[in-house]
Amino acid sequence: MQANMVEVDCSDDDDSGALSSTVAPHALIAEASSSSTATTAPFSSRQSLPMESRNFWKAGNYAVAPINSAPLQGQLDHARVHPKFLHSNATSHKWAFGAIAELLDNAVDEICNGATFVKVDKVNIMKDGSPSLLFQDDGGGMDPEGIRKCMSLGYSSKKTETTIGQYGNGFKTSTMRLGADVIVFSRAVRSGKSTQSVGLLSYTYLRQTAQDDVIVPMVDFDIFENDVKPIIYGTQHAWDSNLRTILEWSPFECKDKLMMQFNDIGSHGTKVFIYNLWLNDEGVYELSFDEDTEDIRLRDEANRGTRQNNKISEIQSHISYRIRYSLRAYSSMLYLKKFKHFRIILRGIPVQQFNIADELRHAKRALYRPQLGIGSGEVTVETKIGFIKEAPTLKIRGFNVYHKNRLIKPFWKVTSDASSRGSGVCGVLEANFIKPAHDKQDFERSALFVRLEGKLKDMISEYWNHNCHFIGMTPPGSYIQDKVKDPQAKSQIRLDSKKLQNNQPLDGLAATTSVINRNSNQSADRLDSDALQIVIHEDGDAAMSIDEIREQNIQLLTKCEEHRQKRDALKRTVEELEKELQETKQKCAHLSAQVESRKRLHATMKQLS
Repeated sequence: MQANMVEVDCSDDDDSGALSSTVAPHALIAEASSSSTATTAPFSSRQSLPMESRNFWKAGNYAVAPINSAPLQGQLDHARVHPKFLHSNATSHKWAFGAIAELLDNAVDEICNGATFVKVDKVNIMKDGSPSLLFQDDGGGMDPEGIRKCMSLGYSSKKTETTIGQYGNGFKTSTMRLGADVIVFSRAVRSGKSTQSVGLLSYTYLRQTAQDDVIVPMVDFDIFENDVKPIIYGTQHAWDSNLRTILEWSPFECKDKLMMQFNDIGSHGTKVFIYNLWLNDEGVYELSFDEDTEDIRLRDEANRGTRQNNKISEIQSHISYRIRYSLRAYSSMLYLKKFKHFRIILRGIPVQQFNIADELRHAKRALYRPQLGIGSGEVTVETKIGFIKEAPTLKIRGFNVYHKNRLIKPFWKVTSDASSRGSGVCGVLEANFIKPAHDKQDFERSALFVRLEGKLKDMISEYWNHNCHFIGMTPPGSYIQDKVKDPQAKSQIRLDSKKLQNNQPLDGLAATTSVINRNSNQSADRLDSDALQIVIHEDGDAAMSIDEIREQNIQLLTKCEEHRQKRDALKRTVEELEKELQETKQKCAHLSAQVESRKRLHATMKQLS
C-alpha cells in the first residue's frame, strides 16, 4: 500500500502554511491515494465491526500483523500511526457525554465566525436502519486545508483566550468514543472562494481491510455559482479512489446522496455523522434514543439504582443527578454564560440554559486571589455560594467549576458526605487559572488545584457557620461540644430533664442557656444518643421546646434579613437621590451662570446704545 502523506506539525502551534504532499518524518495521517488497496464487500456483510468488538472497551482487542517499517524506495522515513491508536486515544473519554461535549465545544467556538446554532439529533442510516448521531452547525466551516487539520492528530489552531479547544485532539477522541465511524461534510468561504469537502474517518474500514496506517479518504470541490467541480491535487484516478472508498464505507451509497448532504448546510457550516455507535455489555446501544424522544440518554447511567422510596426519587430528579444520564440536563449546564444569539438544539427542541447560581437561597459572593507565581499577575476569582432551594430536604452539595465558560467539574464535593456541615450548600465559579485535563472532565492536579480545593472547603465552612440557621440547622457552638460519657453526668441530665418537664427548679446550675439534643444520627461533635433535649432559662423554669425556639429564631432572622434588604434598598435610593440632587445643583449653577452672562451682555449692549 502506498499513501500520499499529509505533513502536519504535531505541536499545538498554528501553522497557516499550505499542507505539503511529501512524506514527512512526523506525518500523522495518511490521505488515501489511488494505490491504496482494500478488500471491499457489500455493505450488509461488513457494515460494522465483529459483534465481539462492538463494545467500545473491547474494540481495541484484536491481533495486529507485523508491520514492515522500512520505507519504500524514494520515500522518506516517517512515524506511522496504527488504527489501534484511534481506539486507545479515544479511551481518554471515560464518559460518552464528555465526548459529546467536545463536539458541542467545536460549535460554540464557531460563534466568533457567525454560528447561531448547533443541532444534535438521531438519524437512521438508510443502508441498514441503524441509528447515527448528527451534529450540525452554521459556523464558518472548513476549507480543504481546515478539514485536513481537523482530521490530523495533535493539531490545534485555537490558542486564544476565548476558544475552548486547545489540544488538537478533541474531534478524533470524541467521535471515536461515540462510534466506530464518522463522516464530515463542511462548506466554507475563504478569501471569496467557496469550497466544500468530505472526509471519512472509519475505524471499521481500517480494521476490516487490515490497514496498518490511519488512512483518511477526503474529496474536495470548488463552488462557483451553481457549478461544483472536483479539486484534484494529484491525479483524477486518486480522487476517484477516495470517493469510491467514501461511498463504500459511509452511509451514502452513491455520489448524488453524498452531495445531497450539503443542501441544508447553506453557504458555510459543518455536518458530522457518527455511525456504527458503540454497544454496552448487554449488546444494546450505549446511547438511548427511545426513553425520551426529546432527549438522548446514557442507558446504563439512567438505569443505575432503583427508586425505592420518595427520598431516592427526589434525589434522582435533581439536576445534579440527571446530568449523569440526560444530555438535555447536562448540556443545559455545560456553559456558564447564557448565549444571546446561539442555541443548542437537541432533537429539534432548543436546550434551556440553566445556572444553579440563579436559584440559590441566601446567596453570598466570596473572592479568592490565587497565588500564581512571580510574573503571572494577579487574578481574582468570584464564587457565588448559597443553599439550593431544596435544602435541607435534599443533601445535595458541591461546586460547579467552569473553565473558559465550560463546565469541568459539576457538583464537586470538596467535603465529605458523612458530615452534616455544608449539606445543601452549592457554589459556582470560573477557574481559568488552572488547566483542565485532556478530556475536560477534571483539572490537572497541580499545586494551584490543591490550594483551590482547600479554599473552597474554607468557603463552605465559613458560609455554613454564618448561614445554616436559615434552613433550620443549628449553628456550631449551640450544642455542648464534648460527649457526655460519665454515667453520673448522664444521670444528672435525666434528673434535670424530669424536673424541667414538671416545672421544678434545677439545683446548682448557673443562669445560662444550654441545649442538649437527643439524636442518634448527630455527628461526632454532638452529644450521644442518651442525651436529652433541654432548654434552661435564667429563672430555672422550663421553656418552650427547642423546635419552637428554632422556629421563632428562623422567623426573627428572616425578618432581620428582610429589614437588611430594605435598609440596603433605602441606602441605594438615598445615594441615587443624592446623585440626582448633585446633578440638579450643577445644572442650576450652569443656568445661573448663563443668566448672569446674559444680564451682563444685555447691560453692555444697553450702554453702547
